[in-house]
Amino acid sequence: MPHLHVNSFKKLSFPSSGGKTKFNFLAQNIKHTQEQLVAVEIDGEEFFLLALEDSGRNLLKADKLSRPSSTYLVHQALLSYANASKMDILASNVVDGKPNIHLDNITALKDIEYFASDFPTDKEVHIEVGFGSGRHILHQAKNNPDKLFIGIEIHRPSIEQVLKQISIQKLDNLLILDYDARLFLEQVPSNIVGKIYVHFPVPWDKKPHRRVISKKFIDEAARVLKVGGALELRTDSENYYAFSYETFISRTKVKLQINKNQDIAIISKYEDRWRKMEKNIYDITMINDEESEPLHVSDNFLFQNVTRAQELLFQLNSVIKKFEDGFIHIERVYNVENKNMVVFRISMGSFDRPEHLYLLVDGEDTRYFPKTPLKSSPNLKAHKILNEMLHG
Repeated sequence: MPHLHVNSFKKLSFPSSGGKTKFNFLAQNIKHTQEQLVAVEIDGEEFFLLALEDSGRNLLKADKLSRPSSTYLVHQALLSYANASKMDILASNVVDGKPNIHLDNITALKDIEYFASDFPTDKEVHIEVGFGSGRHILHQAKNNPDKLFIGIEIHRPSIEQVLKQISIQKLDNLLILDYDARLFLEQVPSNIVGKIYVHFPVPWDKKPHRRVISKKFIDEAARVLKVGGALELRTDSENYYAFSYETFISRTKVKLQINKNQDIAIISKYEDRWRKMEKNIYDITMINDEESEPLHVSDNFLFQNVTRAQELLFQLNSVIKKFEDGFIHIERVYNVENKNMVVFRISMGSFDRPEHLYLLVDGEDTRYFPKTPLKSSPNLKAHKILNEMLHG
């Protein structure tokens, strides 16, 4: 992760700016004085920088919950703050480079609101979860111009690499999303997807709850797949294959195809590696043969005006509220200097797939940061409880 090792962290006079970067406010962790958040705005993106004293070292780095997809913007924000505050940099992995010309004005990178508000339905949709180097999804998009491909990935260098190829190859039927695929599926309309590819997911042998394949994921996949559509799992892990097979077969009704060491039109760099090592490759394909009910989600994430005193808001630090299928957890609370504002770092939603984000409480202007949660049932329930917590 991009970071600066500095002699000491220096505060600016907020709000402030450095070049095209705005520094809007500083938020201090109320329990740990060694942790502070700097609110940054650059090129229309809002995110936090994290100032942290860690093992005797003073670090300024990107906050992982709010960081934007563009690594370039993170580097620029870090360097702009260091220059504006005149901090002494002892070590750094931040480069003062130029934005990738292939990423300028590119429209392929979308945020989750784009899909949640108006999901594109004019073409049959194919989804790849964790596209890595992008070899497979780029091949599919180039050879199937009549279909819309959506690639989901959280590894930033992989995202930028594929965006560059989209620009070079002039592909207009491939969209990229930096998000949790398990949450994304809940925003996809029913019966519009032809294929879902899950090729060589992380096995997570020690943390199986983090695996993409789960009963919930399979249920959502079956809902979004059109009749005849398929979910394709491809893995080199025998453990993952066995776990996934048991998860698929536990459904009341399911149609599966099982293959071992099957050749496909285009293979990933990982499969190249596994084949050279003579590892087995396992395929499980679930074919959907039933039409699902339309997707319907109501309600919203609006907040009432918060009039509760700051001291009472501070008392919410570390509070956890649970309900039948989810929870809301106030993980940390931050005080914003010289403003009547409190920042909460929260996790919320379902136990299996929680969302992690911030909440800015500023009286009439209370909002999630940097984005609004997805309209899932557990998130909406958690939001309702959070609203009640903010008003005592």
